[in-house]
Amino acid sequence: MESTNMSYLNPKTVILIGIPGLEHVQFWIGFPFLGLCLVSLLGNIFLLIIIPMERSLHQPMYIFLAVLAATDLGLCVAIAPKMLAIFWFGSCSMAFDACLTQLFFIHALQGMESGILLAMAFDRYVAICNPLRHTSILTPFFLVQLVLMVAIRATVLVGILPILLKRLQLFQSVVIVHSYCEHMAVVKLAAEDVHINKSYGLFVAFAILGFDVIFVFISYILIFQAVFHLPQKEARLKAFNTCTAHIFVFLEFYILAFFSFFSHRFGHVSPYVHILLSTIYLLVPPALNPIVYGVKTKEIRRRVEQICTLKPDTQE
Repeated sequence: MESTNMSYLNPKTVILIGIPGLEHVQFWIGFPFLGLCLVSLLGNIFLLIIIPMERSLHQPMYIFLAVLAATDLGLCVAIAPKMLAIFWFGSCSMAFDACLTQLFFIHALQGMESGILLAMAFDRYVAICNPLRHTSILTPFFLVQLVLMVAIRATVLVGILPILLKRLQLFQSVVIVHSYCEHMAVVKLAAEDVHINKSYGLFVAFAILGFDVIFVFISYILIFQAVFHLPQKEARLKAFNTCTAHIFVFLEFYILAFFSFFSHRFGHVSPYVHILLSTIYLLVPPALNPIVYGVKTKEIRRRVEQICTLKPDTQE
């Protein structure tokens, strides 16, 4: 790495400083984040064990939930080890290529999570608005196609981000004001024209998050219209109850996502507030998702109790 007039040519390493302004308490902040990671790891591992075991959960909604659990596990593994190493051991340096790799996995997994939430909304739409054709529309082959499309979309669109960053050669700093490698945080280090990077980053955000949130909203408008036209109150409550877990997960993911996205590009919030919230955005949904679906789904609760108490399954 060469340095010229406080500029860096083709840096080999970058420095992650964690949470600026809170360096003196980062050690303690690491413990609640570790707690979130442990809850996320245990909860999502339970889901990945229970859903294949329980035949009654071999339905599109829970297959999507298993994919969501795998995505959440990947997010936790991508962000937590380095972040906790910064907080607890002061291990702030990171190879530039490793930073780009982390950036790719974090944003690609975010894109996959958004796509799976859209797939789950589509499943609820078909189940409530066209129940007689639910099994004929959401066939196993269609589910595999849908998951592959979500994964390919996120991988291809996000994969271009590190390629565009890699073409940059001159950087004004190698200090990333963040606890993990995030696209805009790395872009802001460059001492070259980064209009392409910023424009493409916006395109990816709207092509994935923007597209998905619009169609999730459309799905739920149609779902609510169908629910309110049901003749019996009990039927309306039952139909609405099947959507509550997904609505909660959808709201927590997109509200945190859009706040993090817009505050980084257009907002004037303090850096430590933005970084805390963006880290919470990555760690809270993976921890809450298995809890929300575990509370709402009797079969998952029963299996968790059996695993925790080592009781045999008496209902099979």
